[in-house]
Amino acid sequence: MSSWSTGEIEIAILLASLLALAYAAVQTWLLLREDEGDERMRSIAAAIREGAVAFLRREYTAVFAVGIVLAVLIAVGFWSSGTGLALAGGFLAGAAGSALAGAVGMLVSVRANVRTAAHARGGKLPATMRYAFRAGSVTGLSVAGLALLELVGFYALFGGDVLSMVGLLFGASLMSLFARVGGGIYTKGADVGADLVGKVEAGIPEDDPRNPAVIADNVGDNVGDCAGMAADLFETYVVTAVSAMLLAYLIGQVAVPFATAYPNAILYPLLVCGWAIVATIVGAAFVRMRPGGSIMGGLYQGLAATTAVGLVGLYVLDALFMGGGAGIFFATAIGLVVMVLIVVITDYYTSSSYSPVRKIAAASEAGAGPTVITGLSVGLESAWLPALVIVAGTLGAYAAVGWNAGGFSGAVNPEFGLYGIGLAAASMLAVTGMIISIDAFGPITDNAGGIAEMAKLPEEARAVTDPLDAVGNTTKAVTKGYAIGSAVLAALALFAAYTFAAARAAGTTWTQFTSNLQIDNPLVVAGLVIGAVLPFFFTSFLMNAVGVAAQAIVHEVRRQFKEIPGIMEGSGKPEYGRCVDIVTGVAIRQLAVPAAIGIVTPLVVGFLLGPVALAGLLLGVILSGFPLALTMTTGGGAWDNGKKYIEQGNYGGKHSDAHKAAVVGDTVGDATKDTAGPAINPLIKVVNTISILFIALIVAHSVIGI
Repeated sequence: MSSWSTGEIEIAILLASLLALAYAAVQTWLLLREDEGDERMRSIAAAIREGAVAFLRREYTAVFAVGIVLAVLIAVGFWSSGTGLALAGGFLAGAAGSALAGAVGMLVSVRANVRTAAHARGGKLPATMRYAFRAGSVTGLSVAGLALLELVGFYALFGGDVLSMVGLLFGASLMSLFARVGGGIYTKGADVGADLVGKVEAGIPEDDPRNPAVIADNVGDNVGDCAGMAADLFETYVVTAVSAMLLAYLIGQVAVPFATAYPNAILYPLLVCGWAIVATIVGAAFVRMRPGGSIMGGLYQGLAATTAVGLVGLYVLDALFMGGGAGIFFATAIGLVVMVLIVVITDYYTSSSYSPVRKIAAASEAGAGPTVITGLSVGLESAWLPALVIVAGTLGAYAAVGWNAGGFSGAVNPEFGLYGIGLAAASMLAVTGMIISIDAFGPITDNAGGIAEMAKLPEEARAVTDPLDAVGNTTKAVTKGYAIGSAVLAALALFAAYTFAAARAAGTTWTQFTSNLQIDNPLVVAGLVIGAVLPFFFTSFLMNAVGVAAQAIVHEVRRQFKEIPGIMEGSGKPEYGRCVDIVTGVAIRQLAVPAAIGIVTPLVVGFLLGPVALAGLLLGVILSGFPLALTMTTGGGAWDNGKKYIEQGNYGGKHSDAHKAAVVGDTVGDATKDTAGPAINPLIKVVNTISILFIALIVAHSVIGI
């Protein structure tokens, strides 16, 4: 085992985070030197950028006002314990880090979109694809670098007290929830409204400049799929790493053999994250289209290279810092296997190359009803295989470390096994930078296609941007599947950490506390039921919010078509800014209630019914939120690509009855895949982190008290 001191390990992790940020800075400088196209292209891009920045400014102003109030409440509530300032400071830093990650991702995207469209004018698909990915890699490495910098910084600042880092988790989770909800409502309200009036009623193409909602739609791609996604995955990164660290910290306090066997267990997840940055930079060099190859194949080359380098690094890190035990390496390797399988499964259900999407497209020939029904069927089916993968991965990681602790004698050490689950979740972070890079590729190419259409670029440009846009839909779906899968493993680790923290706060042993978590305990059942219905109740508000925003856009676009002469002929200019303002206001107003639900519910259950019922709630949220999120995100992606498959000339092509039916299916899928479904991911983490944060107060002041 390595003789590195804790300080030396922290410095190595710090250098890795700075490497990521330096890479992102250099790539940004190189990317912004590229041609922005002609005056019309620059004007369109400027309008998109202005709308995106305005939305983000309004959203962040509202969110940070709430954040400051919560920080004060946390400081006051925990003042007597001596941790109030640390928790409040961590909360603000976590929220600021998540917000900054979202802003960086969006600000790069709104500048790379027009340059990607300018690249496309040359008709060179491989070069344009490569540029768009490099722009996405800025977001990927920025998120990884910022997250790792905060993690190692606060660990050092708090002197290794991981419990004081729970405030950081809560801040990142809450900001992610706001960003996902607000951005999701905006992007899909604008998208659905633009599609219903533009494509279905007026019969004009997507991104047609005659559609007054077209700028709002393109703004939405950035605030939802860039800012919201980056904030979400920043939070996933932070929560997943700290969940494993927290487990190691709490287990080490009650299980002396664990601390003796793995003295570097707490910092090991951050070492994995540090090596992941190196793996991502290496993998980025492998992203390129081979002659006769596919766009997705080029992206997957980079992911495969990152995974391979990451796997080698995990073996070396295990040998250097964890004693070279087979169990630790197997647990981390299992995390990578889970990631690969979820990516492959999601790709199967959302790519037009396979039968699920084509089945939806075929159903569109019979009308909108069969399209919606078939899409629901695909979405429901898509949750089955990932669930089995997560189950196998969880059991495998638990057994790998648990059995290894007992010398493979057949007896499983439960504390060691739980740490194995945390490591499996943390090892999925080994590809986070690459996954985010691939995801950010999607909104950049989507915007590039919109700019090409609005600027009336020649056909050779659309021949480049259209296939890039279609692949972008699949990459966004793959990322959501990855985020949800890692969220489940992280949440299971957080739940285990909650049980240790609750036992500690109650002054009892972990075994005694968990002995209360029996299915015949009515408090556990009550918590399970409340937790199971919480994601459904939460997403109902989001679906309705998208409907409200879409209705507002529909009415506004219809008004402009009616009152502004010459729009359809191209001689009149739509009022683009009006649509941007409308959907911005609706999104900001509608995000408050669902965010409050995620915060208030666990606190009410905890203080009213006690820590045992709250434990049941945490399990219920995980068990129902995981399949619901997959059904919504994967099914929505399948609906979207079913529409695009028809637009490629199948089943009658554009303007056919099948296409109109597919547009209806896509509008339903838009709300599920980009608003409701992805928001379940931060909801699960918010509920878990706020429970751990307040567990000492819950134990002391709950009405029932058990």
